[in-house]
Order: sequence, then structure tokens, then C-alpha cells
Amino acid sequence: MVVVGVTGMESLSEKAAKMRESLQKSQKITDNVVSILGSFDHRLSALETAMRPAQIRTHAIRKAHENIDKTLKAAEVILAQFELSRQAEAKILRGPHEDLESYLEAIDQLRSNISFFNGKKSFKNSEGVLNNANSLLVKAISKLEDEFKQLLASYSKPLEPDRLFECLPNSMRPSSDSTEHHGEAQRKSLSHNTSEQSDLEAANFTLPALIPPRILPLLHDLALQMVQAGHQQQLLRIYRDTRSSVLEESLRKLGVERLGKEDVQKMQWEMLEAKIGNWIHYMRIAVKLLFAGERKVCDQIFEGFDSVSDQCFAEVTASSVSVLLSFGEAIAKSKRSPEKLFVLLDMYEIMRELHSEIELVFKGKACMEIRESALGLTKWLAQTAQETFGDFEEAVEKDATKTAVLDGTVHPLTSYVINYVKFLFDYQSTLKQLFQEFENGDGTGSQLATVTMRIMQALQSNLDWKSKQYRDPALTQLFLMNNIHYMVRSVRRSEAKDLLGDDWVQRHRRIVQQHANQYRRNAWEKITQCLSVQGLTSSGGGSSVAGDATGSSSGVSRQLIKDRLRMFNAQFEELHQKQSQWTVPDTELRESLRLLVAEVLLPAYRSFVKRFGPLVENGKNPQKYIRYSAEDLERMLGEFFEGKTLNEPKR
Repeated sequence: MVVVGVTGMESLSEKAAKMRESLQKSQKITDNVVSILGSFDHRLSALETAMRPAQIRTHAIRKAHENIDKTLKAAEVILAQFELSRQAEAKILRGPHEDLESYLEAIDQLRSNISFFNGKKSFKNSEGVLNNANSLLVKAISKLEDEFKQLLASYSKPLEPDRLFECLPNSMRPSSDSTEHHGEAQRKSLSHNTSEQSDLEAANFTLPALIPPRILPLLHDLALQMVQAGHQQQLLRIYRDTRSSVLEESLRKLGVERLGKEDVQKMQWEMLEAKIGNWIHYMRIAVKLLFAGERKVCDQIFEGFDSVSDQCFAEVTASSVSVLLSFGEAIAKSKRSPEKLFVLLDMYEIMRELHSEIELVFKGKACMEIRESALGLTKWLAQTAQETFGDFEEAVEKDATKTAVLDGTVHPLTSYVINYVKFLFDYQSTLKQLFQEFENGDGTGSQLATVTMRIMQALQSNLDWKSKQYRDPALTQLFLMNNIHYMVRSVRRSEAKDLLGDDWVQRHRRIVQQHANQYRRNAWEKITQCLSVQGLTSSGGGSSVAGDATGSSSGVSRQLIKDRLRMFNAQFEELHQKQSQWTVPDTELRESLRLLVAEVLLPAYRSFVKRFGPLVENGKNPQKYIRYSAEDLERMLGEFFEGKTLNEPKR
């Protein structure tokens, strides 16, 4: 055990000795390496010092290469711009006519080149390049103006009337046989009916193509270049001169002519009325088709330049609008007369109808004067119509025409005024607008009723005056009866009844009856006195006959009976001759008036003949005194109020 332990210790000692030896060697190696590394560090420092000049030269060379590359690249860009300028110049010199799209691209490129060289002021030749480019751009825009003018003129042609008529709703297209008085026909057939008026406002008007759609983008591009080049005024002038003359020619072909107040005053009424009807039609076509179409073209060509578009449109349409409105103003300012009221209402009606469209089409500050002119005409027409109402009422009341109505029938003034009033009710929607121009408060119905009542009262006042021209009081009453009955009947059969009311109708029917009763008293009171028993007692003159069983003719003078019958015959024959020439035009009224007379005359005659006839029949020539039977009288009454002439045979 001891031996083994000793041996182990020796072995450990040997291993420890070897380890020390190894560590000593490692330290030595480490010292050597440190020494060597220290030597390397010194050498590297010396080497770096020796290489620094070479490094500086290498960096300078590299920087020089970079600068050369940048300069070459800059030169390449400039050369490329020169090449693009050369290409653009070649296209511009060829002109826009052959290839407009390439020409416009060349102008854009030229502007890009100018912008490029404006940013390269350090380039010593930049000033010369810019001068050349700007000069070329001026020439390019000049050619562009010519191209715009030529292109616009080539595709701007006046529209023929037939082409415009095709754009109208079917209900407004003229008949194939004649278009001369189409506007007048439209005025009469469409202007007055409320439902048809609503249909008109809802009708579709198809805008005509004033310039082919495929040309509009080209014109837009040309206009854009001119505006960008600052040639806005030249653009306005070219567009205005070209399109305004075309628009005026389209209207001239349609029939529009410039007419002033003096021209209007010289015209016969029939011709003037026809021209007013045409003017109404022309206004619809102008606003809804020509002006609306012109606005669409303007907006497309000058898209993106609203102020330019508005200005162009205003200048193009100004003259044409002036021609149309000047005629309306001439009518509104001309001498007022009753027959003009309805055409004034027609004209006012069309201006109201077109108001919203005028506001839309002639939008913008540049068109303000045109909008104000149209609105001014509308108000002027309303004012003139309003004043004409007053003139008409006064004219009716003071009408002093000597037109003789010998037969007591309806006076021409009455039928004229009643037709006038009937027409008023065809304009109720228009009158509503017109009354609103000047008055507040009352509704349209009451205002129109007030106007109508005033006119009716004026007519009655004038008829009263005219009736006093008759020498025969019975004819006076017949005349008034006929005319007031005509008024009542006309009102009952028209919309006037709803406004004037049943009270007005009933009150005037009673007036008619009063005149009928007064006629009967004036015409027949004297003749019925011939059949009265008063004054028939015997006065001792002539023979007398004893009475019959009833004593009905007791003490009556035969001669007095003969005188009464002779007087009756003479008066009746005079009445028959005269009043068969008088006229009661209304069949129902005529029969009722005959019945009114017969109810008084025939019973009195039958009673008189029955009571006193025997006194005459028993004497000589009884037929000389009793000429007529009651049936004869009734038959002859049936010939009264027929308006027969003197030489017309009796029925």
C-alpha cells in the first residue's frame, strides 16, 4: 500500500514538472509574438505614412471621373432637349393642317423645352435658345389661330328651318303644306289651354348638332393652347365673328327680322297679329334649340374656362337676342288698343314660359345684361297688358259708335265684349302671373272676377246710353232685354259663371224679365185699352142694341164697338208690320216674349169679341171690323221678332 502511494506521488510530480516546462515555453512564444506584432505595428505605421500621397491622388482621380460622368449626363440631357426642340420645330414648321394632334404635341414639347432652359440660366447659350424657342412658339400659336378659325368656319353652317322643325315636339311641328303662319296657328291653338301648356313645358326638344361632335374635341384642344398662350382676346374675336353670323343667318332663314316701333306702328293689324304669332314660335325655337345648342357648344369647346365660355356665348348671342327682344319691346311700347290685349298676354306667356330656361342658358356675369333685358321685356309686357285692361274698360263704357241696330238685336259691342271676356278665361294661368307682378293679397280668381264685373258694368252703362237713341220706348226695352240676355246666356255657358257666381246670373235674369215686362207695357198697353169695357156705355150717339140674356152688351153703342175694333185692327197691323222687323235672336227668349204678349192679348180679344161681337156681326160688313180670329192673331204673333225686311212676304 505504501509502495503504491510513493509511486503515485512521483508520477504526479513528473506531470507537474512537465506542465511548468510547457508554460515557460508558451510565455516565451507569447513574448516573441508580442515583439513581432510590435514590429509589425511600427512597420504598418511607416507604410501608411508612405502610402498617404498615393491615396490622395487616387481620390482626386475618382472625383474627377465622377464630375466627368455628371457633365456628360448633363450634356446628354441638354442634347436631348435640343433634339426634342428640333423635332418640335420640324412639326411646327409643317403646320397643323396635316396632323393637328402631332402639332399640338409639338407645342406642348416646345413649352416644356422653354421651361427647361428657363431653369438652366447657367448654360451660357440658354438665352439664345430661349429666344429662338419663344419666337417659334409665337409662330406656332399664330398658325393655331388660323387653324382654329378655318376649322370653326368649315363646320359652322346655318341651320335650315326644316332641320329645326325636326327638333320640335310633334305637336309643334308645322304642317307640310305651309309654314308661313305656323306661329300664328301655334299661338291660337296652344297658348291658351292650361293642360296643353303643361304638355308644352314637359315636351322634349332635341338639341340640334350645331357643330359635328367629332370636331368639338379638336376645337377644345386648339382653344386650350390659345388661352395658355395668352391669346384669349383673339380667341374671343374669332369665335364671336364666326358663330354670331351663323346664328343670325339661322334665325333669318327661319323668318326672324329686325322690326322696331315705327315698323310696328305702320302695320295693318292682321299682319301684325300674324307676326306676333310667328315671334312667339321663333322665341321658343331660339331659346330652346339655337341658344341652348350654342351654349352646349361653348361649354364643350371652352371646358375648364368658364369665364371664357360665358364671355364667348354672350358675345355670340347678343345681336340675335337683341333682334328678338326689340320686336317684343316695340309691341309693348306701341299704342295700346283693346285687340292687342290677348297678343300681349300671349307674349307675356311665352316670356314666362322661357324664363327659367333663359336663366339657365344665359348664366354667368357676362350674360347678366341679356337676362335683365329678357326680364325687363316680361315686366313691360305685363305692365302694358295691365294698362290695356283699364283702357278696355274705359273704351267699353265710353264707346260712342253710331252703329245702328234698327231691329233691337244684340249690339256688335255686346258680342265683342262678351267674346273678349270669354277669352280672358282662356288665360287664367297667365293672368295669375300677371296679377302677381303688380298686386298682393287677393287671389287670382277674385281679381279676375273684379275685372270681369267692371267690364260687364261698363258694357251695361254703355247699352243704357245706346238704348236712349231709340224713339220707340218698346224698342228701347227690347234692345236692353236682348243684350242683357245675351250677356247672361254667355256667362252661364262659360267659366265666367264660376267667377261671377249664381247671384250675378240670377240678378241679371231678373233684369231681363223686367225689360220684357216693360216692353209689353210700352208696346201693348195702348192696344189692350181698345179691348177694355171702360168707356163703352151708350152716350146717345148712334143706335144701340138690347143686351143678350146675360146683359153683357146692354146699353153699348154699336158705333163705339166698331171704332174700338177699327182702332184695334189698325194698331195691331202697325205693330205687326213694325215688330216683325224687330229681332229677338235667341229662340227661347223669342218664344217666351211672344207668349208673354199672347197671355195678355188673346184672352182680352176673345172676351171682347165674344161679348161685343154680335153688335157688329148683325150689322153691315162685319168682316171689316172683326178681321181676325184669335187664332189669326196667334199666328201673326208668331211672325213677330223675326227681323224680316219690309218686302219679305208674310208667312
